[in-house]
Amino acid sequence: MQRIPALLRRATFLRYVMASVGALAVDMGLFLAALQMGVPNVAAAAFGYASGILAHWLLSSRAVFQDRVSGRGTSERTKQKAMFIVSALLGLAVTMGIVGLGSAINVDPRIAKLVAIVVSFQLTFMLRNLLIFRTS
Repeated sequence: MQRIPALLRRATFLRYVMASVGALAVDMGLFLAALQMGVPNVAAAAFGYASGILAHWLLSSRAVFQDRVSGRGTSERTKQKAMFIVSALLGLAVTMGIVGLGSAINVDPRIAKLVAIVVSFQLTFMLRNLLIFRTS
């Protein structure tokens, strides 16, 4: 029984999935709330995604890549944060593009957002695992 928690701690991808679920809850909750308030589809998608970025940094730096995060106050940590934001902005661009395209062809924005989640998840994991929090 003790092996399962140890396995989860070592499995970066599984921890990333769990962190992503938490960030996604923030993202989708705010996205759906914004849609209910009449915010345009693409703006609602951007607002939800941007809010999820902060949640994801907190979870990623403390629970996923904690052994690869540079020390506080170092220039390397600042570089990691900047690169994390860039990866998030790339994910945001993908999300907005997919939701915008979905809106243009009359796809339900919730369906378009789900497609965007899958695509941006793969992109950001690859960038974060291989570039931002790479092992030395």
